[in-house]
Amino acid sequence: MNERLAPVLRTADANAAVAWYARLGFQKQWEHRFAPELPLYVSIARGALEIHLSEHTGDARPGTLLYLYVDDLDAAAAACGVGEVEQMDWGREFEVTDPDGNRLRVGAVQR
Repeated sequence: MNERLAPVLRTADANAAVAWYARLGFQKQWEHRFAPELPLYVSIARGALEIHLSEHTGDARPGTLLYLYVDDLDAAAAACGVGEVEQMDWGREFEVTDPDGNRLRVGAVQR
C-alpha cells in the first residue's frame, strides 16, 4: 500500500510560499493553473512529506497549523531565523508563521 496525505494550505502567492517553505527543505514538485489569469495550485515535498499550496479561495482557510517532525531541529530553526528552540514537556520545538498566516510547529523526531 502506498497511501499518503497531502494537507492543503491557502496562500495568496504560491510562488512566494514555495520560496518560504524551501528554507525547511521543501521543493516544488509540480504546479497547475487552468488558465494564466486563474489561481495557482502547487505541490511541495520534503522527502515523503507533501504539502499542497493553493491560491483558490475555497480550498482552505489561512491560519492552519501543521506539525513537522525533523531529524535536525537546530538546523531547521537556524534556517527559519529562530534563535531559541523551546523545551516543552514532550520535547523541543519552535513555531513559525508563513507569509499567509499558516503556522508550522517544528519538533525533533523522538528516538
